Amino acid sequence: MRILLWHVHGGWADAFVRGRHEYLLPTTPEGGAWGLGRAGRDWPESVREVHPDDLRDAGVDLVVLQRTDELAVAERLLGRRLGTGAGRVPAVFVEHNAPRESVPNSVHPLSGRDDVLVAHVTAFNSLFWDCGDAPTVTIEHGVVDPGPLYTGERARLGVVVNEPVRRWRVTGSDLLPRFAEAAPLDVFGMGAEGLPDALGLGPDSMTVVGDLPTARLHRRLSECRVYLHPVRWTSLGLSLIEAMQAGMPVVALATTEAYRAVPARAGAVSTDLDVLVRAARELVADPDAARAAGEAARTHALERYGLGRFLAEWDAVLEAVLADGPRAAAGTAGTSTNERTNA
Repeated sequence: MRILLWHVHGGWADAFVRGRHEYLLPTTPEGGAWGLGRAGRDWPESVREVHPDDLRDAGVDLVVLQRTDELAVAERLLGRRLGTGAGRVPAVFVEHNAPRESVPNSVHPLSGRDDVLVAHVTAFNSLFWDCGDAPTVTIEHGVVDPGPLYTGERARLGVVVNEPVRRWRVTGSDLLPRFAEAAPLDVFGMGAEGLPDALGLGPDSMTVVGDLPTARLHRRLSECRVYLHPVRWTSLGLSLIEAMQAGMPVVALATTEAYRAVPARAGAVSTDLDVLVRAARELVADPDAARAAGEAARTHALERYGLGRFLAEWDAVLEAVLADGPRAAAGTAGTSTNERTNA
């Protein structure tokens, strides 16, 4: 089928566009939020950049939405309504985020529509969003395997987080001095330059590596002895899954979806900071134990977040939406009907 989607969440799209369909990405010379196109990503030839003005005649079969504003924009560009019924274009809304306000009474923006399927990327999101009349399904993330890159040669904790100063408690930035007591930190991601000053940590305790291209990020991060996931509130950071697939042991806050994503044998998952700091210290001090935990993490992440499972579930959902509508598609795939444990 021919699918219209905007390049919003690059990590998620990196997996989604590797399916067997044709993917149309709106592209404009200025780029930005509504015309980013591929943005230089090495995606398959089935991913086509299309100027927004050409979408009306592009033969779009289905729209994958990721922002509420896209509903109106897609209808304007296609010249057709979205939803079910004669002349309309079927649509699926991918909910990437955990609710941010009025938790646990958060009402989803599409709760009043029964003609657009809401696809959650984690079971936690599905549990905490009140989607009302909207049919829902959960399709857990799929990740392109970076390969068994782990060396653990640096006795340091690796952290990947964007905008850690601005997002502060959300990303657990305020917790980093506690973990620096266990081992020095290497921080990767955008907007982290001011973090050492904000925390009062010197170069012996923290190095800001910054934002690296994906392949370089994976290689450099995998040199760290342990992956640290201090985030309090997120849907599920794909960097966590990528680190596990690369073979890194994990120390993570047991918040939102992390409890289900990280098995205990892969490192340590807890809401008790003392437990996590102690585990980080012990893993950094014991390279053999760290490697064993990393191997367990990789095995688990490949099985649970492998690309094959992800694409197969999406195929089942998309085909059901086209054939029978969003209500029927809600029961076709995902963790709502196929629970996987993290034992």
